[in-house]
Amino acid sequence: MTGSTEAQHHRTDLIAGADPSRPLDAVFVNAPLRDYSRRPRVNDYTLPVLGMAYIATYAQQAGYNVGLLDAEAHGLGIDRTARIVNEAGPRWAGFNLLAPTYGISARIAHTLDPDIKVMVGGHHAKAMPQGVLTDPRFERLTALILGEGETRVAALLEDHTRRAALPQVMWRDHLLGTTAVGIHHGDPTEWISPDINTLPFVDRAFLPQDPYTADDGRKEGNIVGSRGCPYDCGFCGAAASMNPEIKIRTRTPENVLAELDQMNACYGTTAYRFVDDLFLGAERIIRTSMDAFTSDRTGERYVWDATGRINVLDRLEDTLLDTLAANGLREVALGIESGSDRVLKAMDKRITVDMTASVTRRLLERGIGVKGYFILGYPGELTDDLTATVEHIQRLWDLADRLPGRFRASVFEFRPYPGSPVWAQLVKAGHDPQQLQAYDDIDLTEFGADEAMRGRDEFNFSVGIPFSQTPLPVIRLHLANLSRLQHARNQATAVDR
Repeated sequence: MTGSTEAQHHRTDLIAGADPSRPLDAVFVNAPLRDYSRRPRVNDYTLPVLGMAYIATYAQQAGYNVGLLDAEAHGLGIDRTARIVNEAGPRWAGFNLLAPTYGISARIAHTLDPDIKVMVGGHHAKAMPQGVLTDPRFERLTALILGEGETRVAALLEDHTRRAALPQVMWRDHLLGTTAVGIHHGDPTEWISPDINTLPFVDRAFLPQDPYTADDGRKEGNIVGSRGCPYDCGFCGAAASMNPEIKIRTRTPENVLAELDQMNACYGTTAYRFVDDLFLGAERIIRTSMDAFTSDRTGERYVWDATGRINVLDRLEDTLLDTLAANGLREVALGIESGSDRVLKAMDKRITVDMTASVTRRLLERGIGVKGYFILGYPGELTDDLTATVEHIQRLWDLADRLPGRFRASVFEFRPYPGSPVWAQLVKAGHDPQQLQAYDDIDLTEFGADEAMRGRDEFNFSVGIPFSQTPLPVIRLHLANLSRLQHARNQATAVDR
């Protein structure tokens, strides 16, 4: 290995998937959730950035040398992240803009070398494109991509001037001081909604923590089975009413099973997590998938987790729930959100408290675990509503103590996201959009530093505005207490096992 090649390898050792012997066409940067040079990361694991890995895989198969720098997974600070990209010297740097990390992404982009072109995408880019394009920290932004990026990113890597003919690609014309948008003649579907059954399987070389070894010793990987969501939860940036142009698409069961088998052959994985909204969120998908899983005898080889919709699961007959269990379903993540029907209606969840208890019970009876997500401090939530949520969590824990399945509670403080239905309501009510975007991480260890806080580091963010009747310090005390109680239950389960 030559000296220059050794130096290049040293510069790119945290940039996953890149070929260190070739010049880099692009580095896709997953910004850290906070500046870890100020307070070290205490999480052991963070969910992989599958969307970025899809884009990187597509670009790689188109012949480009690209890499993915997951600054969150590596616990990097802002300056070190920018330094790694600058030392690698790619032609492009790409950022996935999310509301909590937007400011950090902007700071990293601002310190990149002038010769590095910048492209951005993601939920925040779509929700606030003008804010991004006029942000002085993104003054060298070459392309802002709205929606799914695989095909358009590859086209930009070929020639950035192609942006003028690419649909839903935006940039700032600094001479005129105006926003420019690509003008595409013809059907834009191939660019903005690619057939997900023809996309290449994610190259896991781009993901430093996936597959990984889980606590039970299994090799576990994450997978996406669909894109888009037909629901309209008030707090969600992917709500259907805010994204009317998105075409909801699902992968065929055969395509999904082929990726599971490929991961098993390459990495020895026997456990999987479906991270999309729809794998257990639409009855027709559940039925067709379970027919294929049964024929493939998937449950004899693999276990898997998925996100589910409570109203959909509530309608399923017992025999189909039995089939899910027989086919390897290990745990379902449910957006229970609240123990108050009044708050659930305000969220447009289309569920009731009794329905959440019934679905949880039916799953637990079959040995299927349930991970319940909850939000404290939703706009308009009263103190009694919050108390009802805490009591509902305790009832679900008590239910699990009597049944074969395990119930886990994951609780968050409400934070508003641009592009969500409730965001528009808050702005209309007089809230300053800039203050609504002033995200900062919450250090729950102020309520007592202990092991129970591990794993909560990446999830606790706040804009410092009380949206409910309960003061923020009280909400955070509940967050810390519930985290400790769940941690104690996790420890007891590990001992029992």
